Amino acid sequence: MTALRIVVAINPTASFGKGRAVGPAVVQSLRGAGHRVTALSEPTMADLHREAEKAVALAPDALVVVGGDGMVSLGANLVAGTRIPLGIVPSGTGNDVSRGLRIPIGDTDAATDQLLSALTREPRVIDAALIRHAGEPDRWYAGVLSAGFDALVNERANLMRWPRGKSRYNVALFRELATLKPTTYRLVLDGVEWNTAGTLVSIANNTSFGGGMLITPDALLDDGLLDVCVVEPLSRIAFLGIFPRVFKGTHVTDPRVSIRRAKHVRIEADGVVAYADGERVGQLPLEIEIVPGALRILSP
Repeated sequence: MTALRIVVAINPTASFGKGRAVGPAVVQSLRGAGHRVTALSEPTMADLHREAEKAVALAPDALVVVGGDGMVSLGANLVAGTRIPLGIVPSGTGNDVSRGLRIPIGDTDAATDQLLSALTREPRVIDAALIRHAGEPDRWYAGVLSAGFDALVNERANLMRWPRGKSRYNVALFRELATLKPTTYRLVLDGVEWNTAGTLVSIANNTSFGGGMLITPDALLDDGLLDVCVVEPLSRIAFLGIFPRVFKGTHVTDPRVSIRRAKHVRIEADGVVAYADGERVGQLPLEIEIVPGALRILSP
């Protein structure tokens, strides 16, 4: 095997620190396979992003991220639109992008073995979504952007220290449910205006968020389209009736759930903060465009 120059960015707080041993093990495996590895582990995500950005500027053969969807977000924003492939060893809480890519979750040895194998083959090419936000730098996401009740839950979950697992999202959801109220949205999908009230709005390149909730079960990572899911205003009881179905993706048969596809989406609403791949983007309005083939991924 040809020795490659690989940057490994490690989130030491992945899964609240329970995954801190994964990064060093990945680095050891890559070095054991003969690769030249630059390992990065910093006390904050801002520091890690800064150091990873410097390392990627030297044009390595690959960037590998170890952690959850937040680390995938970091990696995608460094290599999207370039020839540098992104490898992922999931050790976070949600791991939804890894789930969509069929990278083993809960078995870091298997994920590392798969990464080593993928380094010997051509990367998989997938789409990524580009966000344009007035006054802010453009940013990328690979999975799902949330801009409704789902984003409120994300914001609450990120502030919680308990429980330390994916059930944290469910706890946050039930707490936010106490103040559930609809929002009026103006969406423009490929030039076609869609004015609607909604409880939950997701603009997806991937199938799931929140640790396996199949919000857009038919989304494809490489079809050149965004799946836009809108759940109409619901009472708390009606929401609780639909919510369990999201884990199997069967909520899409409910007449109060709409999914449309587009290449370009503008979304507007008052007082709504969006999240993408679990990371805070900022208040609406936003412009989102799918960019076919923007990411090269070391995966099956």
